[in-house]
Amino acid sequence: MINEITASLSELDKVVDYLEEILPAHAIVFLRGDLAAGKTTLTQAIAKAKGIEGEVTSPTFSLQQCYGAKDGSSLYHYDLYRLDHEEFMQMGLFEEFEKPGWHMVEWGSDELKAFLERVGYNVVTIEIESQENSRIYRIYI
Repeated sequence: MINEITASLSELDKVVDYLEEILPAHAIVFLRGDLAAGKTTLTQAIAKAKGIEGEVTSPTFSLQQCYGAKDGSSLYHYDLYRLDHEEFMQMGLFEEFEKPGWHMVEWGSDELKAFLERVGYNVVTIEIESQENSRIYRIYI
């Protein structure tokens, strides 16, 4: 199933509200889009909606950031831009997906997504396409 939402930066809550409706408490979400498409911006909006205080940044050099929400849930944010599938597997990072919460994955490979689906994870993909004053969010469930 695909759902498409067009939203400007000030309307990003439409996307977050929809995700809160459809995603279970434990979810893996692959964020796809060009550089500066808004992958981290969407994660920041999700963090804000979950009551996470403090700065939410792209974990470009640390690979993963973990945030605790006021309701006791967790948000995990990954940036795998510099990491290929083999390196990811060798580091044992896939075990992190066992932790309860939402796992937002930027630059995850098709190979990683296929692996996660093969071992039984339900992976949602959000493709973000830039437009002049908004973004198109295609959500594949």
